[in-house]
Amino acid sequence: MLICYNEGCFVGRAWSPEAEGPILVTIREGRVLDITSKEAATVRDLLERDDPAAFLRDAQGRDVGALEQLLDIRQFDLSRLHLLAPIDLQAIKACGVTFARSMIERVIEERAAGNPDRAASIRDKVAEIIGTSLRDLRAGSEAAQKVKAALIEENLWSQYLEVGIGPDAEVFTKAQVLSAVGTGADVGLHPSSRWNNPEPEVVLVVDSEGVVKGATLGNDVNLRDVEGRSALLLGKAKDNNASCAIGPFVRLFDQTYSIDDVRNAELDLHVAGEDGFVLRGKSSMKEISRDPLELVAQTRGRHHQYPDGFVLFLGTLFAPVEDRGTPGHGFTHQIGDVVTICNDKLGALVNRVMLSTECTPWTYGASHLMRSLAARNLL
Repeated sequence: MLICYNEGCFVGRAWSPEAEGPILVTIREGRVLDITSKEAATVRDLLERDDPAAFLRDAQGRDVGALEQLLDIRQFDLSRLHLLAPIDLQAIKACGVTFARSMIERVIEERAAGNPDRAASIRDKVAEIIGTSLRDLRAGSEAAQKVKAALIEENLWSQYLEVGIGPDAEVFTKAQVLSAVGTGADVGLHPSSRWNNPEPEVVLVVDSEGVVKGATLGNDVNLRDVEGRSALLLGKAKDNNASCAIGPFVRLFDQTYSIDDVRNAELDLHVAGEDGFVLRGKSSMKEISRDPLELVAQTRGRHHQYPDGFVLFLGTLFAPVEDRGTPGHGFTHQIGDVVTICNDKLGALVNRVMLSTECTPWTYGASHLMRSLAARNLL
């Protein structure tokens, strides 16, 4: 999907063996240019500018290779150029249960206590009572409160329904600063999980003042059995080695791309297994229960600041129920699955699924980045 990169302003990061560290890159006419400078040594610094898109368009760059070749790299090593997640010092936050359909699946996980054997019967019961009545509800509205009362009466109230249609969104820390992987990298499943799935999402990129400066794609790898056993296991379910994929590039807001494009985004998901299994899915931002800017406001404000900015996963409509193997168990990953998340304006994020214990360990932190920038006289 190269066509989207021919318009708009894209910024990313790549590992440079020559620099022995990460560089900032942009795309021009199918070529990748290194634009790293003292004025924009990090993505964080670039996004703190009033108009980062204008800065990017005017930045002098050094050609480091063809975009198509860089996007095709799947096996990384420090001796050659490869893409990284297109963020650096930003906090990595995520919102859950922002779509009614996936909210119902979270209720099912909770009722099943993480046991996929029970999921099908519980799904039928919940659908019989709830139906599709939640899909057009606006979270926190008077109508949502009436639905809440009805669900309590049916003994079906859940913590997931509380954040799905109540006044407060679920906002959690998805991963640690600099721990996200980019396109082409392996994504990791905790080895204890037996029921899991990809979560294709739009990810907003926000500066320290709470201004959204652009968007990218993300895979909020989800361990359904771990979180289903207890919401207090959310950290274990969400934050593991290589469990967060972001990329391939951040598309900056400008005259060609805005928050309205995010609101109308359609995401396509494709999972291809080594066993020949293929799963296709979609997630439409038009069905989100809360506006993206409301989610940003619930994340950052007088109650919480982010001096290096943050990225925010917006949640997903996708909830896989197609059986892969045992009837009634629905979908779960197998090692070697290749997950592709696409959007016509943001490109394609491609990752292979492995165990988190088998993925490349996360060893490059903020201290390493600072030393690298200092050694290159970029601070």
